[in-house]
Amino acid sequence: MDIKTLHDADVIGITTAKNAFDTLATAFGQHKDNWQSEVVDRLNRSQWTGTAAGHAQARIQLLENELQAAQQEIGLVSRALQDAYDGFAAAQSHLISALDDAKTHKLTVAADGGITWDKDPNSANFAGTDAENQAKQIQARITAALNEADHTDQTISARLAHLATNASSGTGLDSATAKTDLDAANALQQIPVAGTDPNSVKAWWNGLTDDQQQRMILNHPDQIGNLDGIPAVARDQANRTNLKNLIQDRQRQLADLGPEPKKMLSVAETNGGPVENPDYTEWKRKRDALKEKLAGFQNIQKRLDGKFDDGGGPNSDPPLLLLGIGDQGQGRAILSWGDPDKAKNVSSLVPGLNSTLAGVGAGDASTAKRVYQSATTAATANGDVPPSVASVFWLGYDAPQLEGSGSSVLMQDRAEEGGAAYQKFLTGLRATHEGVPAHMTAQGHSYGSLVVGKATQQPGGLPVDDIVLVGSPGVGVDKASQLGVGADHVYVGTAKYDPVAAAPAPGMFVPGWAAYEAITNPDGLWHGTDPASQSFGAQRFSVADGTVTDSHDNYFGKHDKGGDSLPNIGKIVSGHGNTITREDPR
Repeated sequence: MDIKTLHDADVIGITTAKNAFDTLATAFGQHKDNWQSEVVDRLNRSQWTGTAAGHAQARIQLLENELQAAQQEIGLVSRALQDAYDGFAAAQSHLISALDDAKTHKLTVAADGGITWDKDPNSANFAGTDAENQAKQIQARITAALNEADHTDQTISARLAHLATNASSGTGLDSATAKTDLDAANALQQIPVAGTDPNSVKAWWNGLTDDQQQRMILNHPDQIGNLDGIPAVARDQANRTNLKNLIQDRQRQLADLGPEPKKMLSVAETNGGPVENPDYTEWKRKRDALKEKLAGFQNIQKRLDGKFDDGGGPNSDPPLLLLGIGDQGQGRAILSWGDPDKAKNVSSLVPGLNSTLAGVGAGDASTAKRVYQSATTAATANGDVPPSVASVFWLGYDAPQLEGSGSSVLMQDRAEEGGAAYQKFLTGLRATHEGVPAHMTAQGHSYGSLVVGKATQQPGGLPVDDIVLVGSPGVGVDKASQLGVGADHVYVGTAKYDPVAAAPAPGMFVPGWAAYEAITNPDGLWHGTDPASQSFGAQRFSVADGTVTDSHDNYFGKHDKGGDSLPNIGKIVSGHGNTITREDPR
């Protein structure tokens, strides 16, 4: 598709063709109705019986089915032409808008899309000091419009070619074929349910025109934004809309709670001592839960608006994409520094103990950015020019909280649910990635390492090349080889004084946080064999010893106290795990 072809396209002609097929379908339907009343109904009333009658009725029934199938196929051509008009009209409108803006800014657009302008400040046609920036933006819009038209052309051409083949070969007269075609056309209007195989989701998405995709994003942002198999840029667009909706919804619910009930009931009201008012207790419970999620959503919005010093705004480098947002459980949030659909190296970090929705926006997202920066540095140092990295922070499950549900960190149910969701998410990243498959690394910190371990045990395994486990209390298996990527591709970092990575299994005696003596298995932690132990069989990389109070939070360079940990993680994420600084298993 080129500029002139799209600009001059007679898209109204598509509507004319569509109307002609509508007329044909109507006329065909009338003929079919006449056939029914003049032939089928009369024959049924004739009381004709016998062998010949049986053969005639069977042939007539077959012919009736063929007529019904043919009518459906004609209707599907009409629907395809309507989608073609919508898609091409939208692309043409976007192109004309870009060309009009180019003229307004005194920019000249060539037939091949190149843009030039008068750079002489003394000229009447001087384009201004911002011309280069305007030219880049308009050129991007022109390219997007041409790609939009190309996508429409490909999807509609495939649909029409299929229907034409059915018509010329006679297969379209088969009832089963017509039903399959009708179901496929209807499926384009139906969003796949959550949990659908991401490869099937991607195929469905690719079958939509750009205009249809945009309508899905605008009309169903909560579904599209959180559906694995939808490309990252589309998810980001949908989730930004959904995030604003979630914020407004929580604000409305808080307002609907009404005034605060009185806190205590008097002695007279209870016939005893003063007690807390049950109405106040319930009101406070609802208010606190709403305020907690509202704060989380607002922090993520601030992050996207660039209100924090470490980036994330509209012109952030790398760009920050919102790949998931939701109010299930404690809340869900998935952010990515860089586009995972285009990056050569993709990392996805699962956080652990005490991770919250509010923390994602306020600071935890910075953890993934530090991984991005470290991996970019490592890629550059190893001659990967330009470096290409995307770093995801994945809070797609209810992380255990010490306050209020401290025992949850000792259980595996949250990791089981989270592992299934994480595996589906990464399968989606594989499905939507463009070009050569990315080098993908799964990272688990703290309880998040157990989530990663559980994800590897899902049907089909975890679609990654390397696994990084830090501060791990166990991953649910006893050997690195059981994680599905090969023991040589499992990397473990454990600080000497990390209390979480020394959490003993039941039946073990603990003389202190930093060390313990096992009654049974000397390498046993709460959730399986210690990944840092020799018996586990992973590659151990060097990290700072730290202290009991700070070591668990310093694997990703927080406060620059992690030693070699973050540089080593960057080497692994960039595909250069063979260059890590090693440490002997304990």
